[in-house]
Amino acid sequence: MIAHVDMDAFYVSVELMRRPELRGRPVVVAGTGPRAVVTTASYEARRFGIFSATPAERARRLCPEAVFIPPDFDEYRARSRGVMEVLREHVEQVEVVGLDEAYLDLTEFERPKAAARRVKAAVHERTGLICSIGIGPNKLVAKVSSDAEKPDGFVVLSREMACERFAGSPPGLIPGIGPKTATRLEQHGITTLGVLAEVPDERLAEWFGARLGPHLRRLARFEDERPIELVRKAKSESRETTFDYDLRGLEALEPVLASLAEQLCQTLARQGRRGRTIGIKIRLDDFSTHTRARTRPAPTADVAVVSAVALELLREFDPPRPVRLLGVRVAALQGDPSGATLRGDEAEEESGRPPRDATAGQLELAM
Repeated sequence: MIAHVDMDAFYVSVELMRRPELRGRPVVVAGTGPRAVVTTASYEARRFGIFSATPAERARRLCPEAVFIPPDFDEYRARSRGVMEVLREHVEQVEVVGLDEAYLDLTEFERPKAAARRVKAAVHERTGLICSIGIGPNKLVAKVSSDAEKPDGFVVLSREMACERFAGSPPGLIPGIGPKTATRLEQHGITTLGVLAEVPDERLAEWFGARLGPHLRRLARFEDERPIELVRKAKSESRETTFDYDLRGLEALEPVLASLAEQLCQTLARQGRRGRTIGIKIRLDDFSTHTRARTRPAPTADVAVVSAVALELLREFDPPRPVRLLGVRVAALQGDPSGATLRGDEAEEESGRPPRDATAGQLELAM
């Protein structure tokens, strides 16, 4: 019995606790730059089509009367710690997967549903925040269930019930099936999870490869054997920035990349972690995204080494068009993960899907 706890519109909810006079109004947490995106929107704002990663300028057009608030991540992290403390007081096995969500292992409870309801009530009583909870036999069922009846939801489903309930839903409902894969599935006439669940593994393997193809069918059947992880070990760490205005030429880009590499190495040093693979990410003004990486024989967190490799990769690519986004990444990490930044579920690399609470301009994102 696994539960997924998902805070409802977390950033907005935190802001409303500080500004209760805004309750019931469309509220949007977003950066202020010309390329800022929405991190979270209240449910009132979502009725206007405003969601996470919506460009802030478009959100203003969709709902001119919305109240826009700049994000305060220090406050969100502090509130998140309070929520996770409540969870750990009630359940021994807790896997934190982001500021606003966690998995709970309720297997040892004689009455797991009652235990989950106690957790839900305690979170609200202690923090003033509301969460939705999904319960199922594995993480995938629990995750999708927690989102099924938001806000303030409480959904319990078996695997078979999940298959039946979401049979008519698009494949993109499943974490890990990104837009590109969903588009490829649609090209093969697969537009629902129910249809995907019935496609033979051999056919899917022919279309998507021997590994991904059958995996997609398992996801559609809500089969998931992932265990609860008490410590989530980050596989990589990155820093990237979206420019307010496109930059052109190595002379303009190299100082930015060097600064990002320095920030990244400072974080790795605090964590006591090093990595063997150094990579860069470049998004051009036509929104095409390009990555380059190089693996070294020994792990490093030395800023001189990381900067040198990153700059070399940038010079070799030599962007042919103005650059919208630039980032640097160190992967294949080794060392103590205790200080690692927690991230949400790792979607497939090709998904193009923004983080759950996509941040604006100068904020770090997973590469």
